[in-house]
Amino acid sequence: MIIAVKNRVLLTLLILLLLAAFGLPFLSYAPNRLLSGKPISLISLLHGPALWLLAPMLVLAALSLLAPSRRNALLTALAASALLTLAFWLSGHAAQQLAQEGSKLARTSWGSGCWLILALSLLMAADAMTRFAASHLWRILGNLLVVLPALALLFGHQLDQLSLLKEYYNRQDVFDAALLQHLTILLATLVPALLIGVPLGVLCFRSRRWQTPIFSTLNIIQTVPSIALFGLLIAPLAGLATAVPWLAEHGVSGIGMAPAIVALVLYALLPLVRSVVAGLQSVPASVIDSARGMGLTRGQIFLRVQLPLALPLFLTGVRILAVQTVGMAVVAALIGAGGFGAIVFQGLLSSALDLVLLGVIPVIVMAVIVDSLFKFMASLLEVSRR
Repeated sequence: MIIAVKNRVLLTLLILLLLAAFGLPFLSYAPNRLLSGKPISLISLLHGPALWLLAPMLVLAALSLLAPSRRNALLTALAASALLTLAFWLSGHAAQQLAQEGSKLARTSWGSGCWLILALSLLMAADAMTRFAASHLWRILGNLLVVLPALALLFGHQLDQLSLLKEYYNRQDVFDAALLQHLTILLATLVPALLIGVPLGVLCFRSRRWQTPIFSTLNIIQTVPSIALFGLLIAPLAGLATAVPWLAEHGVSGIGMAPAIVALVLYALLPLVRSVVAGLQSVPASVIDSARGMGLTRGQIFLRVQLPLALPLFLTGVRILAVQTVGMAVVAALIGAGGFGAIVFQGLLSSALDLVLLGVIPVIVMAVIVDSLFKFMASLLEVSRR
């Protein structure tokens, strides 16, 4: 008897998940934060209530044999959410038991198998929500509902004995300061980039004579490595702070946040200017002619016709530069800008993997949130147009 597979994407992800779950260590237990841990397999933990972890795997296997539909997509998302939540619960429960048996310095961390289970569960849920919901708005809300049970375990202190959470509680003040600094860098980059990039984009759209030199300059800036650009800005800004004491009093110097923001603004200009030009070019000429025939002035045509129609592509450019800034701000810690990059590099220097993850994971989460927020705004724009 031949079994027909209807959802090959789901089956592929499930096979990878099973290989990771039963072929790689689920947890790692170490005497302290610096020593390598002893692997703990998932099979050794599957007893009692932990056996419920197999239930969503069986459901997902059955769903891969059914034809894709909105109902099956919803069931897939629910099963993936259950698998994600149960993996969270099992890791936290096992960490609590190991903490009671071992010393206070011992650390229990997620193994490669657990990381892959979590990642593949999220991929299954995201793929299912793409099939279930047609609009970006419902996809975002659906994906949020998928992770809510797992977040409830996290904020309910069920994972506190994991090494990553222990690292967080030991450095909560540093983490909060890094979060504030990272958000400051993001906002301080977006505002000047918008003030400079939007007029440049409009200029490039209206005057082809300026397009070549502006885009050539921005392309050259984009090819310069970030660390090199940070280094190139140290001397000019240090000299400027020396020549103008008022700037030095307000935090401008060769190192710190000032050169980081200048460099990130320069990197942000290319995607922003291109999105402005592309958005304005996407407006049909017939629409502009109709507006001109109605007696609208050039400024009125831009504000009432071109700008609203170009807004979706413009938001796409802002989304790209915002996500890019969140990631590149990590490197800015090398010149004293702070943020989560400072935690990452401190972890690298001390060979503490948990400390590195404490800086990396919030950056990933922040990038996903920023990306989702701009997609949410774009979806609201689409709904308002309808």
